[in-house]
Amino acid sequence: MSLEAAGFESNRLDTEPESGIERLLIVRLSAMGDVIHTLPAVHALRQAFPRAFIGWLIEERWAELLCAPGFPRRGLRSPLRPLVDEVHSVNLKSWGKSPFSIATLQRTATVWNDVRDARYDAVLDLQGAIRSAVLARLSGARAVYGAAEPRESPASLWYTRKVMAHGRHVIEQNLSVAEALVGGEMKRPAEDVSCDVPCDPVTEARTEEELAQNHVRDFAILNPGAGWGAKRWPAERYGEVARRLAEAGIYPVVNYGPGEEDLFRAVLAASGGRARPMKGSVTELIALTRRARIFIGGDTGPLHLAAALRVPVVAIFGPTDPARNGPYGTRSVVLRSAESVTSHARRSDPDEGLLAIGSDEVFAAANRLLGGDLRG
Repeated sequence: MSLEAAGFESNRLDTEPESGIERLLIVRLSAMGDVIHTLPAVHALRQAFPRAFIGWLIEERWAELLCAPGFPRRGLRSPLRPLVDEVHSVNLKSWGKSPFSIATLQRTATVWNDVRDARYDAVLDLQGAIRSAVLARLSGARAVYGAAEPRESPASLWYTRKVMAHGRHVIEQNLSVAEALVGGEMKRPAEDVSCDVPCDPVTEARTEEELAQNHVRDFAILNPGAGWGAKRWPAERYGEVARRLAEAGIYPVVNYGPGEEDLFRAVLAASGGRARPMKGSVTELIALTRRARIFIGGDTGPLHLAAALRVPVVAIFGPTDPARNGPYGTRSVVLRSAESVTSHARRSDPDEGLLAIGSDEVFAAANRLLGGDLRG
């Protein structure tokens, strides 16, 4: 059977706007940083279509980036779900482990009934993966938009509208694809989108109380983890920076995720016991990050969250290109050695260029962002 016979006859390179969009679905499943990089494009679409019903299909583990826990996933927007009218969540990894179990089949059916019942006019896939493109097509929408050159090339077979992305930073690329729905340039994402991140008053109040109880006012968040080893600056150097921050009157808080306990222990030892742990939910990380004076880390989701919340950032980059993936929209210092070569190979050993960046250089960058008045 040909692609045309299978229903792909409308696949084309298309920049004409889709008329009559009243219900729009965004597909960006993961990961944390990529979801955050999608917020400006959806913010712009919200402005372009102020009366539209906008849904978002996302992996469950990242749903708190769109909706505070315990708040309804559908209905009137509020600070607890500020950007979209409905959050549809999937758990593809878990479902893949037992795809034919009754629980998986029931949950899958529920999600897809909800998506199809929403009767979306158009879908915008900003993930560019085969799985996201297939899910977008299965939504039942009459138009499926995506990049003409997606991250996984076969994904474009599932789009009915292919758009040439442009721009250096991934945020700009996402926006350029989204502009195809409008048919012209939308407001650029320099606008503050921190209001699009959920604000849970219970968690915010609890975070404020805990900081007060520990007499913490000025603090920095350090994030030693990263998606793979080549992007990880040595934990011991984070510890050295933490020690110097503590000596300068800035309380060092170390954020780490599941399986990264050894990283925290290494930071703690090198800091002389000065570093303090932070391990919690996405909502708790949001609340803590809002209050930080500075964030220090590599190319990770928490760094991009800090940038979205307009927290000053010291970004320590190795194999990934900060021009495409660096902090966007906030005051920042990006440190990257000329020895680093752009690569997304998931090597376990730290990038050699990354190792050329010393703790003195990182502390100096933090000092510049904090006004140059750090002691120590």
